[in-house]
Amino acid sequence: QVQLIESGGGLVQAGSSLRLSCAASGGTLSNFAVGWFRQAPGKEREFVAAISWIFGSTGYADSVKGRFTISRDDAQNTLYLQMNTLKSEDTAVYYCATCSARDSRVHVTTREYDFWGQGTQVTVSS
Repeated sequence: QVQLIESGGGLVQAGSSLRLSCAASGGTLSNFAVGWFRQAPGKEREFVAAISWIFGSTGYADSVKGRFTISRDDAQNTLYLQMNTLKSEDTAVYYCATCSARDSRVHVTTREYDFWGQGTQVTVSS
């Protein structure tokens, strides 16, 4: 069973940058499709970014496209989310997750993901 631990969240001002990390154990991230999701208070958990299993294709929610970058370091078995030009609407708990589907798609729904981290809080003040 894969265990995921997120870190790197915090309180920042609008326009700032943060890099979230997701360290994996009990499994190798390159064997999965991987993704980042977020959940704001009172809202559903939503897709942010993902990497497909085959080819390592990336996909982003429209709300973060051009500002966020997802990447994976196979040597460190760690997933990252670089977040630039943060906005107050980016405030949420951010979760990383793994998906066992063996295909080339970027998976964007929560039900497609099997293992989840505990989340890290990102708060952006305006």
